[in-house]
Amino acid sequence: MTDHQATDEEGFLIDPESWDQDFARQVAREENISLDAEHWALIHATRAFYLQYGFSPSMRPLVQFVGTTLGPEQGRSVHLMRLFPPSPARLLSRLAGLHKPKNCL
Repeated sequence: MTDHQATDEEGFLIDPESWDQDFARQVAREENISLDAEHWALIHATRAFYLQYGFSPSMRPLVQFVGTTLGPEQGRSVHLMRLFPPSPARLLSRLAGLHKPKNCL
């Protein structure tokens, strides 16, 4: 993380425009996640959701968006839980450099 990537107390970027892949790699290390192509596709889909709708997705809209953009197998909550436990919407938003979704604890 660099100086231009200030985070809040929970590790979410304050300015989503300052996101880069190095930020995602750092968060993944902190969360003990090894990022592969499948993870990156979901991180980029989460950023695309934000760019299209202007807010960080909670789980239901995320699942629907991923199902539409990446296919029905990817857009299943069980699939997202396997890759980003225990809270896929929260963790994907953090990895994607977005704000914490409103309905996440």
